Amino acid sequence: MGNGAKAAQKRERNTDKNASKGSKSQMKTNEAAKSIVCTICKQAFFVTTRQPALEQHSQDRHSKVLAECFPDFKA
Repeated sequence: MGNGAKAAQKRERNTDKNASKGSKSQMKTNEAAKSIVCTICKQAFFVTTRQPALEQHSQDRHSKVLAECFPDFKA
């Protein structure tokens, strides 16, 4: 009995805390991290993508070498 006011106050404090944290989505951060772009198809890759994955993309998708698809890539 009588705990309704305490619960309401706690809910109010929690909503204030959660509102100040902002969103937890990383979609904007992930899109910004895609800085390697294929010059042929314009597909974006994360900056942490390794050379073998880029070579595979070049060969499988375009039948070309790495330098043709990603001229700015430095290993």
